[in-house]
Amino acid sequence: MYIETNKAIIMRTLLLVFTLSLALNLQAQTTGPAIEFTSQVVDYGEIKKGSDGVRTFEFINSGNQPLVISKVYSSCGCTIPKKPETPIEPGNKGEIQVKYDTNRVGPIRKTITVNSNAKSTPIVSLKIKGTVL
Repeated sequence: MYIETNKAIIMRTLLLVFTLSLALNLQAQTTGPAIEFTSQVVDYGEIKKGSDGVRTFEFINSGNQPLVISKVYSSCGCTIPKKPETPIEPGNKGEIQVKYDTNRVGPIRKTITVNSNAKSTPIVSLKIKGTVL
């Protein structure tokens, strides 16, 4: 006949509590919207003055609830970002369009800030870089 000792009972209980807390923690991390960008940097490279300054940042909602982009803004008036107007459903892709004023000659080093309802990363900083010749 097998009789459990107090130590064995305590160890089994601790293992059960640890396993349950780990499972609940993993569940909490995957609940809600999540934003994952393909790349957080767009490199224009060297472009000519007056050329097309429109580029896009692609992302996916890897969460399990709709993702809402509430605000997108740039570090200066020479860069105009455009956000999606409708929520991005779980598993779907979206994009943030950025238009840089290529009539300004010189280096491009700008930041675009994205505010959303993503649980783990509600604020994301995107970068554009390059040189207008």
